[in-house]
Amino acid sequence: MLIKKRQSATQGIENIIISLYAKGMSASDIEEQIRELYDFNISTSTISRITDSITNDIIAWKNRPLESCYLIVWMNGIVFKVRENAKIIIKTIYIAVGLRRDGKKEILGLWLGKNESSAFLMAVLTDIKGRGVQDILITATDNLNGFTDTIKTVFPKSVTQIYVVHQIINSCRYVVWEDKKQMTNI
Repeated sequence: MLIKKRQSATQGIENIIISLYAKGMSASDIEEQIRELYDFNISTSTISRITDSITNDIIAWKNRPLESCYLIVWMNGIVFKVRENAKIIIKTIYIAVGLRRDGKKEILGLWLGKNESSAFLMAVLTDIKGRGVQDILITATDNLNGFTDTIKTVFPKSVTQIYVVHQIINSCRYVVWEDKKQMTNI
């Protein structure tokens, strides 16, 4: 069932191991899962060797050269809670998506940090610039404190724009509770 005709055992199981690893399972958890589901024994060292093989691909993707100019770059952080050392902590994954001149979107990168801040954004923008980006025509963000100034520091000619959703949310602070539903239906 796992291994197709004319395929070696490692080829069939590698995809499953990588998939389980991508979902956050440890090598020992993967070993146990494969043993329970498929009655197949594989050592944690073999699992580690397989998962380490994709690490080089990940590093190459993170450090790949980028286009020199992007029409629009959307940047936003996704905040989530994770368990680390038996404690629940908050982390942020920051994502930047760029619109190339040929009209195709490209994920410029993913950065893991403690929170969204202008200092963290500075590190993201510096990384993007270091990988070859010379100009961004429009930068769209949620405009947290200092984001516009930070963008102007790294890409001085970039026009900054606030996401419409964030503009509506920020505007709702000044609207009476009874009128919010009518205002957000626009």
